[in-house]
Amino acid sequence: MDKSYSESYRKAGVDITAGYKAVELMKKHIGRTMNKGVVSDIGGFGGLYEPDIKGMKRPILVSGTDGVGTKLKLAFLLDKHDTVGIDCVAMCANDVICCGAKPLFFLDYVAVGKNYPEKVASIVKGVADGCVEAGCALIGGETAEMPGFYPENEYDLAGFCVGMVDADKVFSNEDMKKGDAIIALPSSGVHSNGFSLVRKVFDIENADIKTPVAELGGVSLGETLLTPTRIYVKSILRLAESVKIKAVSHITGGGFFENIPRSLKAGFAAKIEKESVVIPPIFDLIRRAGKIDERDMFNTFNMGVGMCVTVPAEQADKALEILHSSNENAYILGEIVEGDGVILC
Repeated sequence: MDKSYSESYRKAGVDITAGYKAVELMKKHIGRTMNKGVVSDIGGFGGLYEPDIKGMKRPILVSGTDGVGTKLKLAFLLDKHDTVGIDCVAMCANDVICCGAKPLFFLDYVAVGKNYPEKVASIVKGVADGCVEAGCALIGGETAEMPGFYPENEYDLAGFCVGMVDADKVFSNEDMKKGDAIIALPSSGVHSNGFSLVRKVFDIENADIKTPVAELGGVSLGETLLTPTRIYVKSILRLAESVKIKAVSHITGGGFFENIPRSLKAGFAAKIEKESVVIPPIFDLIRRAGKIDERDMFNTFNMGVGMCVTVPAEQADKALEILHSSNENAYILGEIVEGDGVILC
C-alpha cells in the first residue's frame, strides 16, 4: 500500500511527510502523560477517554480553552520552544481548577508557517510537561501547516482542557461572608498575559533581551519573560481535601480588577492591602519602562499573584500550612468585605 505523499501539495508549501515525522518525534513526550482513563492511541480521528466516576453522585464536566498569545514572539526571538506548551496547558488547567474540577485530558492545536518536525516536537514536549504537572493526559491534537498565512519560522499554539468534579464539590461562593480570608498563590512572573503591552514597553523586537540584568537576579529580560506559567492544580486539589474553599480566581488578562470579582458573591468585595502584595522585580521594570500608572498595572498583569483562594477566616492558618507543604509560598492577600469589586488600598 502506498504511503500518503503529494508532490503538488509539497510544491504549494505543505509537506505531509514532515507532519508524519513530527508525530513520531512527539510520541515519546505524549506517552509520559498517559493515565488509566485513556483508551485510544494517537493518530485516530478522536481521542477516547473513560473517566472514573466511582464514588461520584453527580459528575460534572468542566472545560477551558486558551492560547499562549503574543508571548510566542519571545519564543521566536530566543528560538526556544520547549516551554510555551506549559503556558498553554496552564492557561486552561488553571481555569478548570477554579471550579474544583480535576483535569482529565488536554488537546492542543499548533498552526505553523512551515513544519519543522523537531521544532513541533519541542513545542509538544512543553505541552506534555504541562500535562504531567496538571495530572491530565494529552490524548490528541492537530498540527496545521499553513504556508502564506504564518511566516515560515512562526506559529500559533492553543488548546483546551476537560476536567470533572462531583456536583457537591464544586467551589461555591454561596456562603461567602465578611471576614473570609483571601490567600495569594505567587506567580512565576508575567505568565501569559499582557504581552502586547510588554512588547511595546520594551520594543522587544529591537531590544537586548539576552544580556543578564542585575535587577532580575542576573537573568536576561528574555529568559525572565519566557518563564512558563505556574500550574496550581495539584496544590488546589490537595487544599480542597481539608479546607472549605469558597472561591478561586485565576489572575490572567485584566489583572486583579477583572478576575477577582468573577469569583465574588454579589454584595461583596475583595479588600487588598497593596503592601501585602509580593511584587517580583519584572513588574517594577515594566512599570518604569512604560511609565504605567498603578491602576493599569493591577488591571493588566498578575503583579506576582497567579491565583487567589478564598477560605473561611478560621481556616486560613490551616490553608497556609497545607499550601506551604505543597511548595506554594502562599500568604494572606486580603479579606472579603461588603461592597463591590476590588478595593486596593
